[in-house]
Amino acid sequence: MHIHKLLVLFLTMLPFSLFGDSPLETGATAPSAVIPNHLGEPVDLAALYAAGPVLVYFYPKSDTPGCTKQACNLRDNFADLQDAGLQVVGVSMDSVANQLAFQQKYSLPFILLADENKALGKAFGVNSFAGMAYKRQSFLVVDGKIVWRDLGASPATQSSDALKALQQWRANP
Repeated sequence: MHIHKLLVLFLTMLPFSLFGDSPLETGATAPSAVIPNHLGEPVDLAALYAAGPVLVYFYPKSDTPGCTKQACNLRDNFADLQDAGLQVVGVSMDSVANQLAFQQKYSLPFILLADENKALGKAFGVNSFAGMAYKRQSFLVVDGKIVWRDLGASPATQSSDALKALQQWRANP
């Protein structure tokens, strides 16, 4: 029984310790990097941060049920996000080809980044499942700083959660 408890504890903590870092805290400088998007074009995150607030959301895998629900929630509320001046960037370990297929299949109007080498996930300290897929985590970046994070982002409410966080930040910057 004692060995069973240790094994359960180890397996429970494993996904949170693979990168050796904790997710970035609010107030931290958001990582700048250049990562390929779903078209294979380089995206400079520092340039996006300079253009206004950015929701950087990490998700496990393109075209899976929860990730599709999250992406479609953002797509369906994209006009509200744009009206608030919020840019959206989705990030997974998927290839450029998989990101493009996901973007096209669901007509996603925002950038998807192919973080195949896991550099951006490591920079944000995003946890993963056995190093194979990111845990669903979101970060709101304003003026190059993380002003909100959601370490258990909900696929069904991602857009409203991000908008609420942005409104709260604007009320108390």
